[in-house]
Amino acid sequence: MDEFFYEALNQARKSYNEGGIPIGSVLVYENKIIGKGHNQRVQKSSAILHGEMDAIENAGRQPVYVYKNSVLYTTLSPCPMCTGTILLYGIPKVIIGENQTFLGSEDLLRQHGVEVVVLNSQECIDLMKKFIEEKPHVWDEDIGV
Repeated sequence: MDEFFYEALNQARKSYNEGGIPIGSVLVYENKIIGKGHNQRVQKSSAILHGEMDAIENAGRQPVYVYKNSVLYTTLSPCPMCTGTILLYGIPKVIIGENQTFLGSEDLLRQHGVEVVVLNSQECIDLMKKFIEEKPHVWDEDIGV
């Protein structure tokens, strides 16, 4: 497991420990983390603060070339909202911890030329399964069920 994915996983654990949905993400540019975050819909009563959105927000306003030369790491397959943000900013590569508990819009990313790598991390799968079992109503709300 590389250091960037490890930090995304740490962000997911942080969210879980705060009572939130365990999804973490980091945005990496020139081999450095420029933004990291985790799902904070529960913690901040937010409608849109998914892990990927939080990481991109925490990276701050960046020039277009930064996004177009970055890699986004996320512990869970990106939903349509996060996928739209990835596409909007032209992030060319997304590394995903797992897509078994939720399959997001990976095909849409690929259709737009984004390189998608799925790691099938058992730790990510186990953490999400645990959360979904403990708080199914919160999970359903997060994915719009």
